[in-house]
Amino acid sequence: MQIFYNSTFISKEHLEEAEINHPIKLEYYKILNEDEMIKGDKAKFGIEVVKTEYMENNIKTEKEEIKYLSNDEKQIENILNIFKENEVTPIGVKDVITEISKQSILSNLQIIKK
Repeated sequence: MQIFYNSTFISKEHLEEAEINHPIKLEYYKILNEDEMIKGDKAKFGIEVVKTEYMENNIKTEKEEIKYLSNDEKQIENILNIFKENEVTPIGVKDVITEISKQSILSNLQIIKK
């Protein structure tokens, strides 16, 4: 089940930097994998990012989904907040997840060292 989490329009400043003259909306969704709640095999939560470009006489949509990401709903919400704050588009989803994972591992190592 897909649950709407939040949305934003890419800032005018970022659009101008990329020489884009039309609005772009980003929508962020939390995915609840209900089938896995019964089985218990895989992560219960995932994410989806949808980008909609509103061009003159045309609307273009692109999306990226990671269905099985975590069993921790709070972690998913934190990731979605990072996505919204940084205007992450579908093409950047996997790279940002990789970076978040690396930072998490480093944070855990720092805690262990103390």
